[in-house]
Parts: sequence; C-alpha cells; structure tokens
Amino acid sequence: MTSAAPTRLVLVHGSRLSASQWAPQTSRLAGEDWLDLVVPDLPGHGDRADEPFTLDRAVGAVAAAVEAEPVAGAVVLAGHSLGGYVAATYAAAYPRRLDGLVLLGAAAVPRGAGAAAYRAVAVATERAGPDRMTRVNDRVLGRLYPPDLVEPVVAGGYWFGPTRAAWREVMARCGPHQLREVTCPVLVAGGRYDQLMRHANRYARAAPHGRVVRIPGAGHFAGFDRPDEVTALLLEFVRGVANGTLDGS
Repeated sequence: MTSAAPTRLVLVHGSRLSASQWAPQTSRLAGEDWLDLVVPDLPGHGDRADEPFTLDRAVGAVAAAVEAEPVAGAVVLAGHSLGGYVAATYAAAYPRRLDGLVLLGAAAVPRGAGAAAYRAVAVATERAGPDRMTRVNDRVLGRLYPPDLVEPVVAGGYWFGPTRAAWREVMARCGPHQLREVTCPVLVAGGRYDQLMRHANRYARAAPHGRVVRIPGAGHFAGFDRPDEVTALLLEFVRGVANGTLDGS
C-alpha cells in the first residue's frame, strides 16, 4: 500500500544519452498510477541540446523537475552515472528537500587513475567525432541488447559534445562528502561488475541513512542488463519512502 498523494519519481540520465535512456524502466512503470514520473533531459542532451552543460545548469534542470507543481506527496530523485553525480550535487545543495535519493552506477570517487582514464576516453570521443561515435555506439548496443530494449533508448539520440566538460566538473566537485548532510534515505546501487561502484561503501557511509545494493550479473548499464531487477529495486525503494518505512529517522 502506498500513500494517497502521488509520489514523484525523477529519473536523471547519464552522459551521451538522453531521457530516453530510462525507456526500459518507464515502460515497466507505466501501470503504476500512484507514481508521478518525471524524466528530464540534462543541458547539452536531448531537448536541451542547445544549452551548454555546466553542473550548476544540470542541478537547475533537476530542481525544475523535482519542484514542478503540483508536489503533493513524497519526492524521490534517482540518477544514473553522470545523472547520479548531478543528483548528489542537487541533494548536497538542498539536503532536506528530498524524501529519497538513488545513485545508480555513480559511486566512484572521481579522482586518480580512473578519472585520468575517463578523461582520455572523453578526448578520444571528441577526436572521433559524433558520426563515428554514433556508429560505434549503435554497433555495441545492438550486439549487447535486444532491439525491443535498445531501440527506444537510441531513438533519443546520442549527445557527445558535453561529455568532456561534464566529467571535468564531476571530477572537480563531486564525491561522498556531498551526502553528509542529506537527511533522506539514500540508496547506492549498481551492477556487480560496475567500476563506478568502486567506492559504494564510502558513499553509503557518508550519508546519514545510506545503504548499498549490488545487482547480480550487471555492469555499468544495469538498467539495460537487468531492466526488471532495476525497476523492481526502484519500486521497492520508492514504496518504502511513500509508506514511511524508509523515513531517514
């Protein structure tokens, strides 16, 4: 049983994709009438492709989704990868505004060798150019996932331009420290083989009410690898928030 007022669930996509990244989850959540589902694009992506990406602009996009009227019930914010770091940055700025926070594949401290490797990938992506990278992404996703799962995702396009700038800001500003004052329950989740879950326990310990869940058989794109499991995990968390069984107390 859930609360009488609709619960808002805001889903924030990762880099290079758009709001359509969440198609495997939104299609499975379509029958949950108690959910007010909001799936925004970040600056530089999708419908906001003409806007330059900055972390502050991204937080503004999340704020517009979280705070859009009417907000009658609980509000849960979930973000994947870049979207997870944006979600944590929003929560750090407004630590008492959310009723629940989910970081999916966004729990690696963005420093050191791993960060250097990601910077190198971003530079290589720019040099390859959008046409070549589109072909590469289509080929990889087409090999890994069935068409009915991946086609609605790639229909939203790829957005490579903001990648380098976005991750530069993440590496400069983001980390477990952002969760120290967040009062709501925080779920740090990701695939068992996801390298961006390397410091999941540090993130969960930083939050006053944090916990870690690892998704068996999944990598960084857990929402594609295990769409049913990720959807069920989100539903379980959101229901707990809405029912008051996960109240952060």
